[in-house]
Amino acid sequence: MSLPRKVKMVEVGPRDGLQNEQQTIGAGVKIELVERLAAAGFPNVEAAAFVSPKWVPQMATSGDVMRDIKRRPGVVYSALVPNLKGFEAALAGDVDEVVIFGAASEAFSQKNINCSIAESIERFREVAEAAKRHRKRLRAAVSCAFGCPYQGEVPLAAVADVVRRLRELGCDEIDIADTIGVATPDKVRPVMETAMREFPIEGLSGHFHDTYGQALANIYASLEAGITIFHSSVAGLGGCPYAKGATGNVASEDVLYMMQGLGIDTGIDLDAVVDAGQFISAQLGRKSASRAGNAMAARRGG
Repeated sequence: MSLPRKVKMVEVGPRDGLQNEQQTIGAGVKIELVERLAAAGFPNVEAAAFVSPKWVPQMATSGDVMRDIKRRPGVVYSALVPNLKGFEAALAGDVDEVVIFGAASEAFSQKNINCSIAESIERFREVAEAAKRHRKRLRAAVSCAFGCPYQGEVPLAAVADVVRRLRELGCDEIDIADTIGVATPDKVRPVMETAMREFPIEGLSGHFHDTYGQALANIYASLEAGITIFHSSVAGLGGCPYAKGATGNVASEDVLYMMQGLGIDTGIDLDAVVDAGQFISAQLGRKSASRAGNAMAARRGG
């Protein structure tokens, strides 16, 4: 089966990656990271989350970040928005794309937000309507599409149901996420094919975590299935709070190295992303989690 010639990469490090950090990261560092990633050629950077600072203190500076970044023409700057209050803050921050979320696992939904999948998605209806009213792109994430830390296996019918519900809210793009990184390539195709029956394939994306070292293999399996949008996090930023020792998001440098080797066009400068990964890792005081990034940095002497 032939692979796509071109893919779109969505960089989630500044939001999905940094939100799990325990140490305080200043707005200036986040702004520089977002600007470096946009300059490297990412067409979409998930830059912020307008959530309660009580629950996600690391995202408390999201308004400052969105206000002060130097925007590059053509780049979509996204923010996670859980409710209408968050949407109003995102609107004030001139966010290009609003991100909402729903789980494919009932157990996950009940444990994390104390309501059913259907109820959780219904809560986003007013956010979705507001996004459309203000002509903002609307993206949704389907978490635990490949497995759940509480119930284990997630039925394909549950994935289909949540994708259908999100489609009905008017989403422009839907992320199929392996939140705890338990997927293997043989599980990828049936899940993606299930999603494709409910939503146009060109609007589906793969969001894989590398907890068990399977993310690149799962991305390759997604490419074989025809998926052309993928999420990644510079330097492998992020972690999964439900799996001890999890490395979390797949590293952007590793995905880009693989795409380059496959001859798939991303429009992104890998060397610039390596620099961004080394920059944020130095700020955090630890080594990057990207194997490709570290190897390339070592080869050129730092």
